[in-house]
Amino acid sequence: MFGDRIGSVEVLAGLLILLVVFRNPVAEAISSPRLQTWTTVFVSVMVQAVPFLVFGVVLSAVIAVFVPRSFWAKALPKHPALAVPVASCAGVVLPGCECGAVPIAGSLIRRGVTPAAALAFLLAAPAINPIVLTATAVAFPNNPEMVVGRGVASLIVAMVMGWLWLRLGRADWIRLPHRPDLEGVSRSRAFWSAVRHDVVHAGGFLVLGAMAAACINVLVPERWLQTLADNPILSVLALAVLAVLLSICSEADAFVAASLSQFSLTSRLAFLVVGPMVDLKLISMQAGVFGRRFAFRFAPATFAIAILVAVGVGAVVF
Repeated sequence: MFGDRIGSVEVLAGLLILLVVFRNPVAEAISSPRLQTWTTVFVSVMVQAVPFLVFGVVLSAVIAVFVPRSFWAKALPKHPALAVPVASCAGVVLPGCECGAVPIAGSLIRRGVTPAAALAFLLAAPAINPIVLTATAVAFPNNPEMVVGRGVASLIVAMVMGWLWLRLGRADWIRLPHRPDLEGVSRSRAFWSAVRHDVVHAGGFLVLGAMAAACINVLVPERWLQTLADNPILSVLALAVLAVLLSICSEADAFVAASLSQFSLTSRLAFLVVGPMVDLKLISMQAGVFGRRFAFRFAPATFAIAILVAVGVGAVVF
């Protein structure tokens, strides 16, 4: 009966009326310590991630609109196996985090870059760029080997996953969302169209990932960490899982790892290697950009390889 009359203004008015009517229960719920913790974690994840997501989306649009396809044919080796390490090392020059790397990798695939190279870049860039390595050095002033360990381990994982994709990956696992046709329109219009498209897809899944991370932070008791720290094997697995659940931006995760002083350096290295490659918000964004079939295969494989490489590098470096 009211289908043609209800719009956004009416919905907003209805919500305001409900808030006035139920203001007391709402006020009590908001004042709950657990809800305040949830809100703090959610807002912190979003505040850390959104600037780099915007940076990645803008750079992705620049790649899609202004960089010709012929550039990538010249910039990367023609053989896919050689393109993987080159794309991995390219992450050194790009300051950003995993939130920005996802849309960039999607744009690279659209521009004809082999998926193995784009995925290697996706994993390497958030962990080996100058900002992240500098933050790691500041967080571990007495352990400079942590910077070397993080850079080497992350680079190895990125290359291994790229080569594994060449061997085992299937093209139909990647389902990039439909993007509006950018041909036949002005560059400025195509640029803003690409930006709006990627913000909707990547940003929406970022919100879901941040909400999941906030829920985990509220539900997981801190005392469990101390119990696990005494076991060498469980401590590595615990911090690797914690990195996935906390979903901290790679520019800030080193300071969290440094605060976990009850854990060994190898365990904290696993935290730093796994976090920028596999976490809740990243899995959500990968599902939105590449498709769920891809995310549910790529994320577990990356998690396992990252732990193995981190332990191996830790045994040599520490």
